[in-house]
Amino acid sequence: MEIIRGLHNLQQQVSGCVATIGNFDGVHAGHQHILTQLHARARAMNLPSMVITFEPQPQEFFSAKSAPARLTRFRDKAEVIADCAIDKLLVIHFNESFSQLSADYFVQHILVAKLAVQYLQVGDDFQFGKGRSGNFITLLESGKKFAFVVENTPTFALANERVSSTRIRQALETGDMELTRQLLKRPYWMSGHVQHGAKRGRTIGFPTANVPLHRDTPAVSGVFAVRLWGKDLGLCKNIINSDAKSPQQGLNGIANIGFRPTVDGQKGLLEVHLFDFKGDLYGKLVHVDFLHKIRDEIKFASFERLKEQILNDVVEAKAYFSQ
Repeated sequence: MEIIRGLHNLQQQVSGCVATIGNFDGVHAGHQHILTQLHARARAMNLPSMVITFEPQPQEFFSAKSAPARLTRFRDKAEVIADCAIDKLLVIHFNESFSQLSADYFVQHILVAKLAVQYLQVGDDFQFGKGRSGNFITLLESGKKFAFVVENTPTFALANERVSSTRIRQALETGDMELTRQLLKRPYWMSGHVQHGAKRGRTIGFPTANVPLHRDTPAVSGVFAVRLWGKDLGLCKNIINSDAKSPQQGLNGIANIGFRPTVDGQKGLLEVHLFDFKGDLYGKLVHVDFLHKIRDEIKFASFERLKEQILNDVVEAKAYFSQ
């Protein structure tokens, strides 16, 4: 998949494209349904498929403090979108200048002049342009004027409830990892490069791989049974689509994600203790699947009390994996 970072790097798409627009936070089952349809339409029209998204997300730009926690960092989102067989990902930098563009300008100068969109798929509640003046009806009218087809995306439901990023955040908050897996069509995971930490864990017999979160508020916190993957380690992971020729391998362990109140942590961190691994992970890019929540993150009166609790956490995690 080609990633185009910013409108200034966008070359005119002479042949045209089929496209969809959205945040795609989490790239959940509903998003995947849209992307599958987009891929099929692109092949039928013999055109490349394109996802148009924004960084930061518009809600983060307008109200950073009240914006909901992201389910996925951009790199993780792009990885899942690529796994859905999308050809191009256009990432528009959402800033003050872009927020002032009118709906008509966005259609004429970006969708038509730059992208030559032939088919556009959006939600019927989609709004765009300065003051959110553009909507699905606006696009339908523009499609008639500039000769491109516009269709809305039907609601994708699970157990008669709409699949949404909000619903996934609620499932994560309650520790319902099975529902989360169903809504995402995969385990909830994060990725990052392992960095050196304070190395306190090894002093009590639980060395950890430390992965910075690079986000103010993670969508999930607590202690979990996890599985770690990494191409650099020879541990192959299929993001969505299964492939018998690409064996699934991973390392089991436990992880704490949060701010480590017992040691007065200031920054969010993912700490992973693996049960059967003695190698060097520093600098390696790893994926961590959150499979089962064991408990919330709490502050202990002493490091010794924390060690006792971790021993109990390990027992519960190993029991989960033995099932």
